[in-house]
Amino acid sequence: MAVNRDPILKRCRYLGISPAVVGITKTSNRNPNANSRRKVSEYGTQLKEKQKLKFIYGVLEKPFYHYFEIASKMEGQAGNNLITILESRLDNIAFRMGMALTRREARQLVTHGHFLVNGKKVDIPSYRVKVGDVIALRDKSKSSSKFKDIIEQTSGRTTPLWMEVNKEQMCAKIVRMPAIEDVDYEVAPHLIVELYSK
Repeated sequence: MAVNRDPILKRCRYLGISPAVVGITKTSNRNPNANSRRKVSEYGTQLKEKQKLKFIYGVLEKPFYHYFEIASKMEGQAGNNLITILESRLDNIAFRMGMALTRREARQLVTHGHFLVNGKKVDIPSYRVKVGDVIALRDKSKSSSKFKDIIEQTSGRTTPLWMEVNKEQMCAKIVRMPAIEDVDYEVAPHLIVELYSK
């Protein structure tokens, strides 16, 4: 399996996003405006927007394009549909619940089989949840000191409006599908649509 080994802070600085979006609390001491003098072409702007989403959700090019094709066939705007699909991935849900410090960690925890969807073990990070699904930690994992530490560290994180999280029971219910208004970073999905439409 391909793994992205780019330095996270360097990538965040290049893409113009806060490290907090990916769950990192460190800050970079380098000049954030170092590359802003360079003139960026229209294609460069569109590519950067695509790279931003791929980096935030930890998705490689092939599955990302597959998500775009699905989003194009859905009702509504393709760009907004793409955000909904990415947000409804199980690894992202685990991160949003506060059961992982970063999406990379959430992906690993899902792969190791710590999460149940409607009472059944699911170990596929790209599994897409639906409205009404209940995502919970396995009983074995609830007593783990690792998850207790994670919950303590993520206690200040705000949970999205599209899910009901119960920290005591270590579970969450999907109330509605996420929308572009619910994301905590700036994104222009229409640029990705333009890029793929060429």
